[in-house]
Amino acid sequence: MISAPSLTSAGLLLGLSFFLGLAFEDFFARSDTKRPGGIRTFPLLAVVGGTLYLFDPTRFIPFTAGLLVLGGWLTIFYREHVRQQDETGEPNVGLVVLALNVQAYVLGAIALALPPWVAVATTVTAVLLLTGRERLHALARRVELKEIVTAGQFLILTGIILPLLPNTPVTTLTTITPRQAWLALVVVCTLSYASYLAQRYWAAAARGLWMAALGGLYSSTATTVVLARQATSNPSMRRNAQAGITLATAIMYLRILAVVAFFNLALARVLAPSLCGLSVAGLVICLLQYRFAPKPALGAKSTATPSAAVNPLELGPAVLFAILFIAVSFVSNWAKAQFGASGIYTLAAIVGVTDIDPFVLNLAQGGTSGMSNDALAAAVLIAASSNNILKALYAAFFAGGRATATSAAVLVLLAAAGVGIAFVVAGL
Repeated sequence: MISAPSLTSAGLLLGLSFFLGLAFEDFFARSDTKRPGGIRTFPLLAVVGGTLYLFDPTRFIPFTAGLLVLGGWLTIFYREHVRQQDETGEPNVGLVVLALNVQAYVLGAIALALPPWVAVATTVTAVLLLTGRERLHALARRVELKEIVTAGQFLILTGIILPLLPNTPVTTLTTITPRQAWLALVVVCTLSYASYLAQRYWAAAARGLWMAALGGLYSSTATTVVLARQATSNPSMRRNAQAGITLATAIMYLRILAVVAFFNLALARVLAPSLCGLSVAGLVICLLQYRFAPKPALGAKSTATPSAAVNPLELGPAVLFAILFIAVSFVSNWAKAQFGASGIYTLAAIVGVTDIDPFVLNLAQGGTSGMSNDALAAAVLIAASSNNILKALYAAFFAGGRATATSAAVLVLLAAAGVGIAFVVAGL
């Protein structure tokens, strides 16, 4: 009698190979060219592959022999296939049909030898890649070459450089290690890069409040400047700009919480009620601004454009962030040694007029020793509040003090609330 696990594996083998064959036939149904594979061939290949694997599951001699036979047959087909021309007059050099036949054959051994999720994952991935052909090719045509180069650089930074960096302090001026500094750079740039790509390649990001929400993940300060300028130059955008400035700051609070939680879960727990409360308050005010603000006049056209964000994975911004992170680490330790917690609070208020990420990450990674999580949480809140004051000034300056006066007032109110909460958290 067949054991239950073997029966389950056999059923999984047949089901997944049938699913793969069904997707194959459906995809090529509109083509007049006959291609090997399909709803009958793939289950047969999977059964043969699984059977040959069971004959010798340690050395795979029968299984390898079967794979060679299949490869020889596919080679003959491919030689004839290349001689044909597609609809553009080019030779048919695609390897999808060959790869799927090999996938079906190997699926038999995978379903019998490995955990079920491996067989399911490989089959579903193959089907998604097959059926997503048009969308993937359209994406490839839209993505610029420099973005691909940047993604390759990111893989080098994370997969090669990061593991090689020492995880011990190299100076007594700070407890932050080179690996911690680089990891902070990677985490922040990854989050910002995802928002950057969405703003650049997602059409919806240029409409409504999507740009503001994504901008809050990238840089709420830059988003405030862009929206304030739009509110001045285009009256039809004033309603979205006012609500968007508030929304970007509300998202900023959640971004700070997510970044802190990645490095210091204990500190994130202390910050969560405060940051979530401020974020909810910002979201509610944003909703009220959008709901009750005067709507654009009929016939007014919106000319919203995505923010001209700088790619955060390019060398310039990345190096600048790393330098700021190390400098903030040195200054934080000096301020703590000279003035205690009050020095850190003062520094938090000062760094708010620049980029607060290096300061927040320095606190989250233990760059300032000897301070409780409550004191660190208060410093984070003060830095975020100081940044809100800066954004309020930007909103008033770039919009002439009229178009976004309400949003500037909201930012000041959120800043005051943040400072008040910081005093309560720190017990001052």
